[in-house]
Amino acid sequence: MLRVGLIGLGDVSPVHVNAINASEYGELVAVCDIDLDKKSEWMEFPFFTNMETMLQKMELDVAHICLPHYLHQTATAMCVKYGAHVYLEKPVSVNYEESLEQLQLAESTDRKICISFQNRYNRSFMKLMDILKDEDVGQITSIKGLVTWFRPESYYTTKPWRGKKLEAGYGSIINQSIHTLDLIQLIGGDLKSCKASLTNLTDYDIEVEDTASATFTFQSGVKAFFHATNAYTENSSVEMQVITEKEKFTIKDSRLYFTNENGRKEVIEEDDRIPGSKFYYGMGHRILIQRFYRSILENTEDYVHIRESIATMEMIEMMDRSSKNAGNAERIIREEIDYGRSKDRGTRIHVEGTV
Repeated sequence: MLRVGLIGLGDVSPVHVNAINASEYGELVAVCDIDLDKKSEWMEFPFFTNMETMLQKMELDVAHICLPHYLHQTATAMCVKYGAHVYLEKPVSVNYEESLEQLQLAESTDRKICISFQNRYNRSFMKLMDILKDEDVGQITSIKGLVTWFRPESYYTTKPWRGKKLEAGYGSIINQSIHTLDLIQLIGGDLKSCKASLTNLTDYDIEVEDTASATFTFQSGVKAFFHATNAYTENSSVEMQVITEKEKFTIKDSRLYFTNENGRKEVIEEDDRIPGSKFYYGMGHRILIQRFYRSILENTEDYVHIRESIATMEMIEMMDRSSKNAGNAERIIREEIDYGRSKDRGTRIHVEGTV
């Protein structure tokens, strides 16, 4: 069994604990958080307030990092230094340039670093990818991604780093809707250009955007529209739509729909859900963490490598540049980067009309 440590005991940590407990390959042996008051909630595990002390004493095989964004880079480097493989909650870092530094670290070590893009493993999305790859649906023409959620002002005041540019990087696009951006680029392929607007519709005293709208053009000619906000009145279902020359597919309410010739929607797949969890927490964490642990034990690449997070950070950087310049932002050319296109990992697939 892999010896697993959890660093950061915030909102997402219970999801990781449930996934670790459900795994046949890993066992949680220690937890770490600077807030000593949390110790009473975690009495069954050795509790540390210093990450380096935990890494020194516990000889971990795997460290799960669930920290504020600005700590992701230093925490990843420290875990690797002490010989631990890393399961890193999104985002990979606060911005594009630091993400490239994370990539350099990943490529210079024999430790595996997995980025938590678990929504790739939702049944609805995997089924959609299979259809686009295997069935005669024609070329992809359009993609739509919508994330209309709500975050009260207390979301930022209770944890101020979430609203600070240097510590969060961005707002909705890096915290809430980065998964949707990831799925869009998996379908669309290599980026060409972007036009975007990053704004604030709430009156909160924050430095990051709460709302973003963008159009993306991919090298294949595919067009995508993206809209995300934290300024709605509730957390609505994420919606994705893919239109091809012959068909229309929609993911909404955790279901994949096909629009038939009469214009009616038919359900063709539905996501698994964990009882008692938030509606947007499906089985993805469990699936990806299980795959990651197995990849460590079997020395395979069957997980979401950091290189596969760079394209999404590039999208965010392009959105920022476009919004600041009130115009189109061209793709950031980094020819040396392989974003990861292995069919075995269910990532950037080749579909007629896309790359």
